[in-house]
Amino acid sequence: MLKGKLKYIFILLIIIMASCAKRGSITGGLKDTIAPSLKMSFPENFSSNFNEKQIKLEFDEIVILKTLSKQLVISPPMKNEPLIIPTTASKYITIKIKDTLKPNTTYSFNFGQSITDNNEGNPLNQFKYVFSTGSYIDSLALGGKVKYAYEKEAESFISVMLYEVNDTFNDSIIYKESPRYITNTLDSLKTFRLENLKAGKYFLVALKDLNKNNKFDPKTEKIGFIKDFISIPNDTIYEIELFKETSAFKAFKPTQESANKLFMGYEGDLTETNSRPKITLKNNNEILSSIVTKLPKKDSLQIWYKPLKTDSLKIAITHDKFEKVFTLKTKNQKKDSLTISSINPANFKDRFVLEASRPLIKFDETKIKLIDGDSTAIKFTKTYDEFNQKLYLDFKKEPAKKYSFTILPGALTDFYESTNDTLNYQISTKELTEYGNLKVKLENVKSFPVIVELLKSTGEIVASEYLEKDTAIDFNLLDPALFTLRAIYDNNKNNRFDSGNYLEKKYAEEVIYLSGEIDVRTNWDVEQTFDLSIPYTPPVKKDNKDKKKKKQL
Repeated sequence: MLKGKLKYIFILLIIIMASCAKRGSITGGLKDTIAPSLKMSFPENFSSNFNEKQIKLEFDEIVILKTLSKQLVISPPMKNEPLIIPTTASKYITIKIKDTLKPNTTYSFNFGQSITDNNEGNPLNQFKYVFSTGSYIDSLALGGKVKYAYEKEAESFISVMLYEVNDTFNDSIIYKESPRYITNTLDSLKTFRLENLKAGKYFLVALKDLNKNNKFDPKTEKIGFIKDFISIPNDTIYEIELFKETSAFKAFKPTQESANKLFMGYEGDLTETNSRPKITLKNNNEILSSIVTKLPKKDSLQIWYKPLKTDSLKIAITHDKFEKVFTLKTKNQKKDSLTISSINPANFKDRFVLEASRPLIKFDETKIKLIDGDSTAIKFTKTYDEFNQKLYLDFKKEPAKKYSFTILPGALTDFYESTNDTLNYQISTKELTEYGNLKVKLENVKSFPVIVELLKSTGEIVASEYLEKDTAIDFNLLDPALFTLRAIYDNNKNNRFDSGNYLEKKYAEEVIYLSGEIDVRTNWDVEQTFDLSIPYTPPVKKDNKDKKKKKQL
């Protein structure tokens, strides 16, 4: 009987122990949120009289380099980039210098956030290794922020440069040589700080350096600058506005796309009607009838001509200072055909638009009928934009109505005497209560005229007003959405934004954005004050990194 009781007690103890063992599991403790740190370096960081060819950095834990090519900034820039190894996880980073170092110069290697611990990816923020080839470390600094002149927010990784103003300095230096000092903007506020500078006179430039060669390429890159030379030491906080220069017009050799059409790429701005190039098409000495239109969404022109039998064509282009004659070998190809497509009004106030695949030259309005839902004929007006191949049909709309366009054969005739087939289009409008209205009051306007644009959160321009003295604007019948506002001081009174020019030392026209968004809802009347003296402040980006800690058992 005793043996039975002992057996029962023994089994009970096993069950209790098993139950206790299942209460929890080991999770590895608290999540590591501590960044790695430099344990030691050879030579020592902030060394003077530096003459080594190799630097070795040792960290207190295993690290790995991430996006080093974007993050690392070497100032002054080196002609031959150093070799930084390894690219795999290690406690050590080795920098092998391949360049001849300048005498009496302070160098800095700013790794940004590229050095992270191997396990959790915690970055060693803005780690710098600094040395001087002279007897002391230069310690002066200069700070500021950058913004885009036209766009709402600047991108990350904008280079900020200082060029030394000496006997060899000239305006072309930014196209040909690397700067004396350089840094990058890395944070969401687009601030910069140039450190370890020597006293002197400098030219301050900011650059969106797409090809990462520390030189300005005006065809593709944005630039900003401070007109006046600056002296260091200097405690001024500088703001630099970057802009994309408008390229001078340049045409490229055309290509034949069909039996009646050429494509010709170009550089420059052709948005203004009076800035269109003159293009003459010749077959030997005979001038051919032709029409020039814009290829949608591309910097290319379409040159339309009547098909003919010939081995080659000559295309003469003149615009401003550009003059060029191209000779093009022709080949047998199919002709384009005429097709018509429609763009329904996106807004109550928008016009109805027809797009033609070939240029239109004749319109018979008696063959275009517009009726409403009660079969009542409605008057309309016609406007044709030949350059963009768009026919605008406008009429007075009423809310909650249906309209029908019937375009009979022969109403539209193109450059090749082709006409349309019967076309039918339906348009409907919504109740006024399905729209919202926005009343804007401008404050602290420095000068007129000023252009005020209403933008969607995507940046799309919904409406624009040109103000020469008024400070109140009504944006009515808006589809519900989140909007913002942009104001442009139109200094040259040409009714558009004008960019800057580096060689002319001309800044872009001033642009101000409203901070925050405007919520316009159905059947709402919203009033918004737009103070043009308050600069736009970009929102601070939140760190979405998971910082939750696991329980330690």
